[in-house]
Amino acid sequence: MKKVGFLAAMTGILFGAQHVARATTYPVYTGYQGTNAAGQVVMLPTAGGTIMPTTNPNVATPTRVTGTLPRVGSNAITTTVAGRQYYQPADFDRLADSGLYVGLSAGYSASISGTILSDYMNEEKGQFVPGAFQEADFDTDTVIPLQISVGASINNDLRVDFSYLRYSGMAYPSVVQSADGVGGYVEATVDGGAITSNATMLNLYYNIDSYTGYLAGGMLRPYVGVGVGISLNTIADYVVYDNTFYSEMEPSVAGPGDLTGISDVYAYHNGGTSEQLAFMFEGGLTTEMDGGIKIDFFVRYTNLGKVRTSGSIILSQTEWLGDGAGGEYPAPYDSVYHYTNWYESGRLSTIDLGVRLRLQF
Repeated sequence: MKKVGFLAAMTGILFGAQHVARATTYPVYTGYQGTNAAGQVVMLPTAGGTIMPTTNPNVATPTRVTGTLPRVGSNAITTTVAGRQYYQPADFDRLADSGLYVGLSAGYSASISGTILSDYMNEEKGQFVPGAFQEADFDTDTVIPLQISVGASINNDLRVDFSYLRYSGMAYPSVVQSADGVGGYVEATVDGGAITSNATMLNLYYNIDSYTGYLAGGMLRPYVGVGVGISLNTIADYVVYDNTFYSEMEPSVAGPGDLTGISDVYAYHNGGTSEQLAFMFEGGLTTEMDGGIKIDFFVRYTNLGKVRTSGSIILSQTEWLGDGAGGEYPAPYDSVYHYTNWYESGRLSTIDLGVRLRLQF
């Protein structure tokens, strides 16, 4: 009896455990055997001898993915299909901007625009001062603008940097039309007057390949940029030399010590520095070298504002005096005059062709 009771108890426990297991596991579907070693689904024959696959009504039917993956542009667009995310291979968007960077650029100013004007040209008797002039275009040697920049990428299309830009090699014109003191003009030479500009700017660049696509088989990425800042424009001291002899009186009628003429007029113009609003527009193409170095080939228009003198002109000239016997001789002294608030100024802008190296971190 004890053995019979023990067996009955074990039988009850086993059936109870089986019932609980069935209540907590997934149901078994008719005809489903599972997968074999090759991962293939095996179906059992039904009572009629036909293999009938079964479906689980509680599980969503997966979406079949067909065709090619969408092309990923500069925004690293992802496409979600059947709960998965697909990405273009990383090397496709190798020109993407990321992280901090430092840049160094050098260029060539293909065009220098600007004219020095006399601020006093329309003032009464403004052109009667020896050494004064009306206007003259800038004279330039080879101008190599240099730029240092530090920036970071905001996203894959947008980056911002802070830059220091220096221009030198620009100069005052070598020849001007100087006032002759009686309302006309004579040709005078100029020595000095070098112009430099130091600009600090905040720049914003945007990659436009989303609109244009990559160029040269994916090797070049186009971009545009804009910047604004402050420039310090300096013009050095310069001398306007007029070697014209100006006759004041015929020596034959001049008495002893009378002024008969003036020659060798030197007008010393003091330079000056002005703080101006500066801005730039830039367009270019980016490519990449090994080591995380990117190269920007760009065309840039830069407006540096106005360059202006300090308004001080010191005039030195040789005076000729009559000897009372029909002749004349140079005075043993130089006549010196000082004029103030006689400004010359002009706006300065350039069009540059350049190359920038950017090292990304």
